[in-house]
Amino acid sequence: MSTAQLKLGFILHGVGPGWGDWRHADAHPGASTDIDFYIRQAKLAEKGKFDFLFVADSVHITEKSSPHYLNRFEPLTILSALATVTKNIGLVGTLTVSYSEPYTVARQFASLDHLSHGRAGWNVVTSWLSGSAENYGKPQHPPHEVRYRIAAEHLQTVQGLWDSWEDDALTHDKASGQFFDPSKLHALNHHGEFFQVRGPLNISRSPQGQPVIFQAGASEEGRNFSARHAEAFFTEGSTFESSLAYYLDIKARAAAFGRPAAQLAVLPALRAIVGATEEEAQRLYQQAVALVRIEDALVALARSFNEHDLTQYALDAPFPDIAQYGAQSNRSASERIIRTAKEENLTLRQAALRQASPRQEFVGTGVQVADAIERWFKGGAADGFILFESLPYQLDAFVEHVVPVLQERGLLRREYTHGTLRGNLGLPVPENRNTAARRQAA
Repeated sequence: MSTAQLKLGFILHGVGPGWGDWRHADAHPGASTDIDFYIRQAKLAEKGKFDFLFVADSVHITEKSSPHYLNRFEPLTILSALATVTKNIGLVGTLTVSYSEPYTVARQFASLDHLSHGRAGWNVVTSWLSGSAENYGKPQHPPHEVRYRIAAEHLQTVQGLWDSWEDDALTHDKASGQFFDPSKLHALNHHGEFFQVRGPLNISRSPQGQPVIFQAGASEEGRNFSARHAEAFFTEGSTFESSLAYYLDIKARAAAFGRPAAQLAVLPALRAIVGATEEEAQRLYQQAVALVRIEDALVALARSFNEHDLTQYALDAPFPDIAQYGAQSNRSASERIIRTAKEENLTLRQAALRQASPRQEFVGTGVQVADAIERWFKGGAADGFILFESLPYQLDAFVEHVVPVLQERGLLRREYTHGTLRGNLGLPVPENRNTAARRQAA
């Protein structure tokens, strides 16, 4: 009997991932900046034995952005606050490499890792909305291929800084007066195409060595970047078949780079709707669908096409030729949307509404949703999921009705078995590169 277990993340999305979520009768319109709301969700997810909480982010908004994106907490700030009210659940935040400096990023995530006793994770993104450049005084947004070159160098620089201190460098020897062993503190002296960083970092390694690296690359460049560097992969998970194809592809790429593919987690997005009965679940599903207005669905769809104005096209005509607007934006998502629309002869209206609505496959009772999750997990399309809350109190319903079924089937832990995010995800602590060099030289 297999002992493999699901890995589960929960996305802290305030008023919700869509444009109309806040209009639900039970929704809290100010949730995205309500610390008490986040504390409740964090504790609930920890009660459900989730592996981690996740905070998404971007650095550009317009008047058309979703309500949550318009007004929300910065990830490292809210995660640091949640570190003080949780004990076991991981804390994963998005931070862009396109508009940040490696030394600052290294300090921020190392600090979160220490605050949480080894529970930090970094979702590495390249920022695909071109308007981001104007918020940082840049003349233009980097092209798609350049963004991934920046990302590779940025991440390698940050990880190098995380190894500034060897694990036993801080001696704290009061008798001799030696606070640290100078031979075990290392400057990085990085000189690259985009960054010049001397180091060393002014904070030591945490119990998990380095924060866990997450990524969601789905284009050709994005998949290669993820397979080479990430330890967990977010994917859109629109269908079982597409998720299975992504799973097989990303694991093969990781193996080709000499990485332990079996240890790396593929985590599709999951917008489950759970009811105490099948009838209640279907009623809740209809509530979620009713919140999706075509005007909002068009704006949501446009994000993958650099916020191109889709209202100029006929809603019930074939999907328009807008590939050029996605090529330098969210290339993977825009290509997937276009491909699906072409294969299924979708109109613009159909494509937009489908993109904005939950999938029927994960709508049902706790047993039915657990059945669907198990099918994807055992069918090789997922190592776990990142759960979105489609309606208010759906995290409550998932923890109450789905989690016990998964635990009974041996698919989900009953208790946390490790104190770090790496430990709970089954990932090893990376050896400090300077320690490894010392060992090899000896």
